Amino acid sequence: MLRTRFNLGMLPLLLLLILVGVAGIMVCRNLGRSMEEKLAQSFRMVLAAHEMRDAATGVTAAIHRAQDGFELEARPEYERQRGRFKKALMAESFASAGTMRALSLEAVADAFGEMEAQGDAVFATGAPVTRENYLNAEVMFFNALKSLDTLMESDHRELQDEAKRVSEFARVGTRVLAAAIAAGIALSLWLGWRLARSILQPIESLTLSARALGDGNLDHDVPVTSRDELGELARTFNAMAAKLRAYRDAMTARVVRAQRTMEATLTSTPDPLFVIARDGSTELRNPAAEALAASPEFADGFPEPLGARIQEVLGTGVHFLPSDYNHVVMTRVGNDERFYLPRILAIGDELTGFGGAAMILQDVTKFRLLDDAKNNLVGTVSHELKSPLTSLRMAVYLLLEQNIGELSPRQRDLLETARDDADRLLRILNDILDLSRIESGRAALSRRDTPVRALLAEMAREMKPIVDDVGQRIEIEVDEAVTNVFLDPERIRHVFVNLLGNAAKYSPEGGVITLYARPAGDGSVRFGVRDQGAGIPGNEVPYVFEKFYRVPGQARKGAGLGLAIAREIVLAHGGFIACASKVGEGSDFYFHLPVAAPETQAAPA
Repeated sequence: MLRTRFNLGMLPLLLLLILVGVAGIMVCRNLGRSMEEKLAQSFRMVLAAHEMRDAATGVTAAIHRAQDGFELEARPEYERQRGRFKKALMAESFASAGTMRALSLEAVADAFGEMEAQGDAVFATGAPVTRENYLNAEVMFFNALKSLDTLMESDHRELQDEAKRVSEFARVGTRVLAAAIAAGIALSLWLGWRLARSILQPIESLTLSARALGDGNLDHDVPVTSRDELGELARTFNAMAAKLRAYRDAMTARVVRAQRTMEATLTSTPDPLFVIARDGSTELRNPAAEALAASPEFADGFPEPLGARIQEVLGTGVHFLPSDYNHVVMTRVGNDERFYLPRILAIGDELTGFGGAAMILQDVTKFRLLDDAKNNLVGTVSHELKSPLTSLRMAVYLLLEQNIGELSPRQRDLLETARDDADRLLRILNDILDLSRIESGRAALSRRDTPVRALLAEMAREMKPIVDDVGQRIEIEVDEAVTNVFLDPERIRHVFVNLLGNAAKYSPEGGVITLYARPAGDGSVRFGVRDQGAGIPGNEVPYVFEKFYRVPGQARKGAGLGLAIAREIVLAHGGFIACASKVGEGSDFYFHLPVAAPETQAAPA
């Protein structure tokens, strides 16, 4: 119904618009057609006049040349130019037949006829050039040009008359269209006022109700004043408001229940929990976090390690979820030292516009103490086993020297097996002790500025006898941009020996082992050992640096501690170690070390 009323109200305006459009099209069409025809005719006439002028000039030039005695050479040019003139004249006479322009064309024809008669006489009698003959030819040429000028002036006046006619027609058409447009504007204003009065009143009522709904007043209904679409809209709006009232009541109960559940959860959570806004300020803390925030370490905000991690998460939007205890933070709560493992989650809510982070400090004090106790126990047991094992090993060596009696072949085989097992067990105990000292931090690093090329060359010389035994060779690749690195040469030597030993152990005979160093692009240097061995399955690569781990299916013996010790040494230098490997394509064990000394550590003298 509303659509019908609107269409009927706009029908007069539509008809007027169609009428104005048709009139405008007709005016533009007539103007365009008239101008197009007149311009084409004028262009044709101008071209014809110029053609006849050029031809008359050519005829006069040919007559003068004949008067100079060159009748034979001038005759063809004379005939060609006369033909051009007559052709253009005939075309214009045919196009202008029955018009005033025909009179001007007759004058042009007469003038050219006189010129033609003189020319024919010159070529017929061969009249010599005299002043009188030359002047006669020039007079005839001048008369022809004058008649052409008269023709062009007549054409120009006719074109001006046509322009005035078109201008007058356009002026009248413009006035008619302007009057129609003014009438259309007046009609549209009147129709708009009528439609607005019948439509806006219900819409205003709906707007007031919607504004009240937006302010939270769900009890404001819209009055239904008609049975058309606006009335149906009012009824639908009232039904929506009723459903919103029911939804509001249900959601209020759910929000209250969720808030109470959240408060109970936060209160009962034993680990400190901080909710941090985008600007780094704390939005929410549970009771455990409140107690921790009262400690001296949190007096000026979050401690430096936590603050840096929080800013990183807020800036990148990536969670910080450590998988080991290297990121543990120690703080003092009362008289007790507590160790916390931070887990920082990037959070955001488009509905509320909140964007920040949630940090959970997992209390790992007991686990840290258990880990320390385990390391101390392993170190103590290994140290205690080392002394009797050394004595037992010495006794086996003494027996093998046969200083206290001859040995049978069977006895010697058993003692050699016991000797090899004792040596292997001693190496394992030494590795366990080294790993325990490094993990506990008791193994201090003696760093100094070390030339990289000399360090790699020394490693290659040290491992040369081992690789030569299996027909392998070591190639060194050092980027020119890499010169010196601040490190502990003895500790890093252990890393290289382990990596090169593994590469030689698992590479085929005659293979090439590449020992390289190149810039890593982040202020560090990438060292690596690349071999041509069988490679490591992709699902086993993440575990090769764990203690006592060995890739399944390997026939080579080992305790699985070498790579774990290498990782701890690299971590103690502030770097990291990793492996890239594909089955059948070899492996690349590499580690990154910072080039310069840390800012907090003074360089040795």
